[in-house]
Amino acid sequence: MRAFLLGLLVSFGATALNSAPVNGVFQSIDGGSLDLGAYRGGPVLVVNTASLCGFTGQYEDMQVLYDTYRDKGLTVVAVPSNDFNQELSSAAEVKDFCEVRFDLDMPLADITPVTGQGAHPFFLAVAKETGFVPRWNFNKILLSPTGEVVGTWGSLTKPMSSAIRSAVEAQLQG
Repeated sequence: MRAFLLGLLVSFGATALNSAPVNGVFQSIDGGSLDLGAYRGGPVLVVNTASLCGFTGQYEDMQVLYDTYRDKGLTVVAVPSNDFNQELSSAAEVKDFCEVRFDLDMPLADITPVTGQGAHPFFLAVAKETGFVPRWNFNKILLSPTGEVVGTWGSLTKPMSSAIRSAVEAQLQG
């Protein structure tokens, strides 16, 4: 049964994983830092984003997901990146874009590399632990309340999809 479920997840652009805890400290778009360790105790969905991407509308679903589950412990962290040449030129522009267009109030990192040798250490650790590397903007990585990668999804899987909501709910119950 487990093999069937894993095959089903992979066919929908998701991967169910069990890894060692993954840590990460990002520069916050507001200054200071965002330490993923501070969110331990609840699941964390990390999404590499870009303001000028065809998937940018997913910011809306990211905020809805965050609003739906934040009181139960979920944190959604947006990590803007220009790795695919679709991000605005400054953190101030990104912050303004996200606040004005999507009214985001989730944690938002500064513009951060997510692929290649210069990728942020969080994304390098996820790649080393699981083999998952963002192939485009709006890839999603779900961390368990203890920091293990428990699921990954590509750009086509929307944040409010049943696959992501089910995975989040499973972590909220665990």
